[in-house]
Amino acid sequence: MIISARDLCYSLPQRPLLSDISFDLYAGECVALLGANGAGKSTLLKLLLRLLSPESGSLRLAGKPLETMKRREIARHIAYVPQHHQPHFPFTAWQVVMQGRLPVNGLARSPSPRDISRVENAFEENGIAHLASRIYTHLSGGERQRVLITRALVQDTPVILLDEPVNGLDYGHQLHLLSQLKTLASQGYTLLMITHQPEHALMAASRALVLHEGRLIADGVPSDVVDSALISRIYQAQVQQIDLNSGHRFFIP
Repeated sequence: MIISARDLCYSLPQRPLLSDISFDLYAGECVALLGANGAGKSTLLKLLLRLLSPESGSLRLAGKPLETMKRREIARHIAYVPQHHQPHFPFTAWQVVMQGRLPVNGLARSPSPRDISRVENAFEENGIAHLASRIYTHLSGGERQRVLITRALVQDTPVILLDEPVNGLDYGHQLHLLSQLKTLASQGYTLLMITHQPEHALMAASRALVLHEGRLIADGVPSDVVDSALISRIYQAQVQQIDLNSGHRFFIP
C-alpha cells in the first residue's frame, strides 16, 4: 500500500470534522472522494499532505509514519492539485509548472536540460503549450487548472491528490482530464480526487470513498456504492437513477 490511514480524528473547537477514518490506498487506483460541502473532504487531503495534524489516529506514507517525514520527502511522494492557487509574483505558466521540479532538485539548483525537456513534454502532452509564456494570473480559471495539473505531473510522484480538478474546466476538457486520470492509474499512479459529480466517480474511478458528516460511510467499487440512495443521503436531494445497457449510470432530479 502507498498510504494507510487508521482511526483519524480531527476537529475544530466545538465542531468535529473527521471521526475514526480508516482506509488504504494502493498503486494503480483512481479513487473518488465524494461528500457534501463540510463533510471533511478537503480536511482529509490536508491531513494526507501533513498541512494539518490529526488529533488521534495514524498516517503512513510508503511504510513510514507521516509525522516523521520532512516536507520535501512528502513532496517526493505526493503531488497536490488545489482548487485555487494565487501566487504572489507574476509567474508565467512555464514557471509555475517548473515549480513541480523543486522537490526533485531543491531550491538551489537551476533547472537541468532534463527538467526543461520534462516540462516541455508535459506542456505538449496536456495541450497547453500555447499558455507557456503567459502570466499565470491572467489565465482563465480553467486554464489555470490545466497548468496546475501539469505541474503535478512533472513532479513525478507516485501519488497525486486533486481537490475538485474539473472545477472551471469546460465539458470537453473535463472528459479529457477524466480519461487522463484513468490512464495515469493504469500506469501505476495512485490518484485521490475530490469530486461533487457522482458521474465522474462512475466514469473515471476504480474506487469511491464517501464521507458524510465527518465519517466514512462507504468504500468500494463506484458502481456498487454510488447509487440514488447514497446520493439522496449525502446531498439531501431526491434523484432518479438511470442505468443504461452500456453500463453507464447517471442521475436526474
